[in-house]
Amino acid sequence: MMMPSVFGESLFDDLMDFPFEKEFFGHRNPLYGKHAQNVMKTDIKELDTAYEMDIDLPGFKKEDVSAKLENGYLTITAAKGLDKDEKNDKGVYIRRERYSGQCARTFYVGEAVTQEDIKAKFEDGILKVTIPKVEPKKVEDKKYIAIEG
Repeated sequence: MMMPSVFGESLFDDLMDFPFEKEFFGHRNPLYGKHAQNVMKTDIKELDTAYEMDIDLPGFKKEDVSAKLENGYLTITAAKGLDKDEKNDKGVYIRRERYSGQCARTFYVGEAVTQEDIKAKFEDGILKVTIPKVEPKKVEDKKYIAIEG
């Protein structure tokens, strides 16, 4: 009996599989198009002093993407909407459609990393994020004082 390979599977197969959308939109997601299965795929490279992340966001613009650091967690969010209006010659709507969608991914980067430490650049549909390796602050051990008497 062969075991299925974990390496060939996508983490987002279940998350991005919406049967209703496939039936309603004819097997094509109106927001992400043919790139829907490639949204938020991430490569992480470890360097001597930092980690580099390349996050695929095809079809998004820089203004669609945001990054937030909170309690040691870095959350990358990409959201966009699409409006389609068609009118006949008299200006009466014959079709109005509005789509909106959002995807997000969270990474634990440690509580010692600050917002100023993280660098991000969006280019050609790829968000490049650099996170320095920061040693956590040492917590001072409790030292007891001997009490005479």
